[in-house]
Amino acid sequence: MTEAVEATARHVFEYALLRVVPRIERGEQINAGVLLYCRARSFVAARTHLDEARLLALDPHADVAGVHAALRAVEGVCAGGAAAGQAAADDAGRRFRWLIAPRSTVVQPGPVHTGLTADPAAEVERLLGLLVR
Repeated sequence: MTEAVEATARHVFEYALLRVVPRIERGEQINAGVLLYCRARSFVAARTHLDEARLLALDPHADVAGVHAALRAVEGVCAGGAAAGQAAADDAGRRFRWLIAPRSTVVQPGPVHTGLTADPAAEVERLLGLLVR
């Protein structure tokens, strides 16, 4: 493929929302981030935004600092390098799959959805604005 064609080619991507569920027994949640993986570009990223007022409306005793730390950890795993800890040696796909695996924690991944994009970095920002902010 030529560079011009590659720059406009659309690739399949997968994404999942990061949800904050402060009280599991109530099932209430807020969206706090987006994980995005594009295999064709070996791209994985997380962008987060925590609306603290909404979180505290659901649970006035929520551990806001702990939720911020969990969201930063997800971003670190996606970024790779030293911030990814033991996952640093894993490829983008393995890091994405590990992050979307179900866990019973306050910060949870939602279901995985797919789409097409020519620019995964711009897509993750678009989804953050559309679904989280």
